[in-house]
Amino acid sequence: MNRTDIVTSEQVERFRRDGFIVIDNLLTDDELERFGAACDRAVADRKRGDARTLSEKSLYEQSFTQCMNLWEDHPEVLPLTFHPKISEAAASLIGVPRLRLWHDQALYKDAGGRYTEPHQDQPYWPMDEPDTLSAWITFDGSTHENGCMAYVPGSHLIGVRKFVNIFTADEKVKILEEPKVAAIAPVYIEVPRGAVAFHHGLTVHLAGANKSSRTRRVHTMIYFRDGAKRTKPYAHPCVDRPGIKVGEAIDSALTPLVWPREPGDWPVPPQMPLTPLFERLNTNGALPNIR
Repeated sequence: MNRTDIVTSEQVERFRRDGFIVIDNLLTDDELERFGAACDRAVADRKRGDARTLSEKSLYEQSFTQCMNLWEDHPEVLPLTFHPKISEAAASLIGVPRLRLWHDQALYKDAGGRYTEPHQDQPYWPMDEPDTLSAWITFDGSTHENGCMAYVPGSHLIGVRKFVNIFTADEKVKILEEPKVAAIAPVYIEVPRGAVAFHHGLTVHLAGANKSSRTRRVHTMIYFRDGAKRTKPYAHPCVDRPGIKVGEAIDSALTPLVWPREPGDWPVPPQMPLTPLFERLNTNGALPNIR
């Protein structure tokens, strides 16, 4: 497939300099309504057995409800996860000829939900691949009131790679106090409906609390360069489920190509069971329940 003019050379330059950018008008009003409703149904289905109130959840879950790999078990979400305009924009911004999906995920921040700690995404993934990025789609628009994201400009270029344990809300690693980061103020970005925010895997970012009366509904896709290898032994469903070992290319039906793909050429979701470890951890619908 040939690339179009979805992103400009100036936008590519800004992304590579700052580590984040918002691209307007990648989704229509009709798509936002249709895909928003599809994600709502998917999240409700995954969480149907979870009757906990917000205060009864872990601090991590108070930051957002996370449902990964919705494309696998909810067909209505699949065309959003593999949306050709968003996939093309991502490939152009990161500058690779072939791009794969690491995973998608809904990140629904409940009304009253707490802030999300400053962190980088890359240290959570068992690879050293530098060409990674995420697309962040808000169905209603993100604002300072409902928990918009903030980014530390240029932090993907300064050599910092720190694991911040947001899963336990452990802030022993205060990444904003790192000497190379501390001098750069985070920039809060409100994302309008129809726009998509992209950020590099090493960009330090955070999100505010949701002070509004409505859920902040977000769907994200994480991408990586085709040809990347697993370089770390620690557990992650994207490599453990297909049995990819350290040193092997991350190339399976669970992490299919997103670009190039012809429009409508959707990947077939694999019937790939969870490993015993992730079966035990999957108590509240974060992962698809495939056996």
